[in-house]
Amino acid sequence: MKKAILSACIFFAACGSENIIYRPAAQILPNHIKSIAVKNFSNKSQQFGLEEKLTLKIIDEFLKDGQYKLVSEQEADGTLSGEISHYILTPIQYDRNMVTTVYKLNVIVGVRFLDKKGNFYLWQEPALQTTKIYSAATLPGGLTEEQAREQIWEVMAKDIVKRTVMGFGSATSVSEKKLPDPAKNEN
Repeated sequence: MKKAILSACIFFAACGSENIIYRPAAQILPNHIKSIAVKNFSNKSQQFGLEEKLTLKIIDEFLKDGQYKLVSEQEADGTLSGEISHYILTPIQYDRNMVTTVYKLNVIVGVRFLDKKGNFYLWQEPALQTTKIYSAATLPGGLTEEQAREQIWEVMAKDIVKRTVMGFGSATSVSEKKLPDPAKNEN
């Protein structure tokens, strides 16, 4: 009897593991959101002039995606806003003369997406973080701080647009993770 139960358990475990695939439901924006506004990000870091470049990169990513019309804040169905809270450049490796050869650039941004019709945030990410480790510009294949920053904006903009368009409830932090209930007239 014990052998039969053990054999059955092994058989079902072996058969079942191939067929069980976790596929979470896609969480796209509600149907009433047809247009998006990207507010100018604010900058609470010590580094001057970061907010404009990040905002423009996010707008470029929305234009590349093309699923939603970009409009002014007054005309938009949804509004993306945020602020750069931290910009930390850290030397992490030195040569024998104590000259920095490798840097770590870490940028933290708070982002949120407002459903204007329902007047609530569909998602909020208070600490979206992107890190770039790069060699100094004086080394072969190295980057300047500006080049590293541009790469961070590229990654961050893609992450923000992807989270907004393809899965607003799929990341960590605060998210409603549901669409409004049409029975309650929330649409």
